[in-house]
Amino acid sequence: MINPAISYQPQNLISRDIRQNNSKKQNSPNSSDYTRTSIFYVNDYHGRAINMERTITASNEFDRFVPTEKTDKLKLSSGDIMLGEDSLINTVAATFLKLIGVTASAVGNHECDTKPDEIKNLFPSLSYNLLACNLKNKDNNDDFHKYIKSSVIEEHNGNKYGIIGTVPSDLLTRLKYAKVFKEKEIAPANIDETIKMVQAEVDKLKSQGINKIILLSHSGYGYDIKIAKATEGIDVILGGHSHNLIKDIEKDVNLFTSKSGEPVIITQAGRDGKNFGVLNLEFDNKGIIKKAQNNVATTRVFSRNAPARHVFDMILGKPEVVGYVRTAPPIMQNDLVDPSPLANFALDAVREKTGSEIAIITSALMRGSLEKGRVDTRTIAELSPFKNKIVNVYYTEKELVDAIKFSAYSFKNRNNKPGLIYTSGLRYVVSKEGKLKELKFVKPDGTLENIDINNPRTDKKYLVSVNDYIAAGGDNFSMLNKIKKAEIVFDYDLTKCVEDYFRKHNEPVDIVDDGRITVVDS
Repeated sequence: MINPAISYQPQNLISRDIRQNNSKKQNSPNSSDYTRTSIFYVNDYHGRAINMERTITASNEFDRFVPTEKTDKLKLSSGDIMLGEDSLINTVAATFLKLIGVTASAVGNHECDTKPDEIKNLFPSLSYNLLACNLKNKDNNDDFHKYIKSSVIEEHNGNKYGIIGTVPSDLLTRLKYAKVFKEKEIAPANIDETIKMVQAEVDKLKSQGINKIILLSHSGYGYDIKIAKATEGIDVILGGHSHNLIKDIEKDVNLFTSKSGEPVIITQAGRDGKNFGVLNLEFDNKGIIKKAQNNVATTRVFSRNAPARHVFDMILGKPEVVGYVRTAPPIMQNDLVDPSPLANFALDAVREKTGSEIAIITSALMRGSLEKGRVDTRTIAELSPFKNKIVNVYYTEKELVDAIKFSAYSFKNRNNKPGLIYTSGLRYVVSKEGKLKELKFVKPDGTLENIDINNPRTDKKYLVSVNDYIAAGGDNFSMLNKIKKAEIVFDYDLTKCVEDYFRKHNEPVDIVDDGRITVVDS
C-alpha cells in the first residue's frame, strides 16, 4: 500500500501556487481555462531490478487512480535506467520502462556503457523514444545516432507536450569504451553549446504551437539550474546524472525563473531506484505553470510486483540464497558523500580475497543495499553491477593522498562529484569544507600508522585492490591511472568477492559503521 504520509494522487497534489510579478502572463481571475498534468518520473535506476519491481507496483497504483478532474498522465525517464555491459540487466531495464509505460527517456551515460556494436542489438527493440538534442553530430546515421531523436511531441486528452532530451556533457569521461565511441564520432556538447541547442529545440517546438515543454535532462543538477535560467520556454526539467534527491518545491532550490520571467521546475529522485517522483502541475491556457506540487516517494514502502519479478527471473535466472544479514545499515541520505557501512563490508571482503594491503572504491561505483534477512545472488549482484574486474596495483602514499583529497572536494561540488573514496585498510577524517584532515594506514596487526597528508612519500608503496575502471583513471582520478602497471588482473569483480565471503562465512553478518571514515564540519 501507499505510505499514508505520501500522497501522490492527482486530485490532492495541486497545492502550491506559483505567482509571477509579470501580470501580462497571468490569466484573468475569472478564467477557468487550465490543464492539469501528472508526471510519473524516474531517473538513475542503474539496473536495480528489485527497485524496478517495487516501482512497477507504485506505477500500477498511479494508473488505477481516476482523478475527479481531467488530468493528463505522463510517464517519463531522465536516463541511466540501464547499467554496465551485461545485456541481461539492460534488457530488464528496457522491460521495466515498457511495463510502467514510459514513452520517452533521456540518453544517460549508462545507456552507453556497452560497446557501440552492441547498441545495434539493444536500441531497435526499445518501446520508448530515446532523446538527446545536444549531440554535435546528431545527424549521423550510424547504429548509435539513428535511434536517438532531439525531441518528440506527445498528445494527451487533446493537449500537446514537447519533450526534449540531453546527454551529459561529460559523457566521454564516463564510458569504459570512450575511445571506441570517439572513433564513431559521438560528440556531446559542452554546457554552453547545450544551452543553445536546447533553446533551438524549444523554439522549433514553439513554432509548431507547443506551449508546454519538458526537458529530460541527464546533465546534472548544477547544469540544470544553468539551463533553467539561461533559456526561455521550458516549463519542467526532469533531471538526472548527479543523483540529487529533490523533494517538494522550493524557490532557488528547484523553482527558478526563466530568461523570459516564467517559472521553471527542476526535479530529481536520487539514484538506484530508491525513489521515484510524481510532479503535478496546473498550466494556464498560455502554457504557464500556475500551481504545482512535487512528491518523491521511496520505493521500499511498495511490495515487489510478482509478475514483474517472474519476468525478471526469466531474464536473469532465479537467484540463490547465500547468506544472512543480522544487522543492516539505514538508508543513506547522500549516496556520494556519506560514509557507507556496506562499502566497508564489501571492501573487507575484497581485501580478504585478493590478499592486498588496501582496497578502495569510489562511492559512485558502490550501489545497491543489503537488508536484514536472507541475502541472495540477485541482491549481491546489484552492489556494484558494472562488472569491473578487480586488479592489484602498487600505489604510493602520494597517489593515495591525492586521490582522497580529490574525492574530498565532492563536499564543495554542487553535484557532490566525484564522490568519496571508500576504503579497507585505511582510515581518514574529512571535513564538509572538502579538506582531508587525517589519514592512517591499518597495519596487518590492526595498529594504525599515520600518513603525512601534507608531505606524503613517493617512495612508500602499498598493494591496493581497485577495479579496472578506477585503475584506468576513471571519473577523473588521473592520479590512479596505473592499469598498465597492475600486478594482477583478477577474473572477478567486487560482487563475486562479497558472494564468496557469504559462502565462506556461515554466521550471520553485521554491517555497521566502524568509523573508518569520519566527516567533521571543519
